[in-house]
Amino acid sequence: MLQVPVFSMDGERTGELEIDPAVLGDRVRPKLLKQAVVQYLSNRRRPAAATRNRSRVVGSTRKLYRQKGTGNARAGAIRTCIRRGGGVAFAKGKQNFRRELPKKMRRLARNNAILAKITSGNVLIVDNLRFETPKTKLFAAMLGALGVDRGCLVALAGDEENAWKSGRNLPATDIRRVSDLHGYEILRRKKLIFSLPAFEVLRGDPLTLRTSGEGTTSE
Repeated sequence: MLQVPVFSMDGERTGELEIDPAVLGDRVRPKLLKQAVVQYLSNRRRPAAATRNRSRVVGSTRKLYRQKGTGNARAGAIRTCIRRGGGVAFAKGKQNFRRELPKKMRRLARNNAILAKITSGNVLIVDNLRFETPKTKLFAAMLGALGVDRGCLVALAGDEENAWKSGRNLPATDIRRVSDLHGYEILRRKKLIFSLPAFEVLRGDPLTLRTSGEGTTSE
């Protein structure tokens, strides 16, 4: 069993919780994690470059001159590919960078990323992560008390709205619902912080990371 430390918002260690590595894939698979990262980054790309074909070139479709009797070679529209400024023959449109990864592989990569963070000692749990009102200063003070100074990903169970509003503007700090976690986002930040309810969701349903009654979410 793996031990994950539990802290209060003041940075005081209050205990630890256990989790079975088998529910997180039992072992870390670097090749799978790389696939998940490449898939995530590829799907974020927005293609901008494209080659202009005849339909994209501005110009008339009128025949330049009559077919016979001028002594010139036969010529059609000015937008043809054999004329300067015309469209490109066999032009290529915007490139599609999208990659697909099966759902089971995405889920295993996400859990493997969590397992990698736990084994490296970069996962912690915050007990009673509650804010009466949204307050970024208090959230930053909590991170300072926990010794988090190089970026972190905070996973919430979904009902801690004030906590989400308090930390969303901090630099190098990502706030996500536990059901929306992705392997790339977990690996991107140095520390992974769970609220206690979020960690219970992870232990209770490590496959979908959903609480009871929660609808479908994008993975």
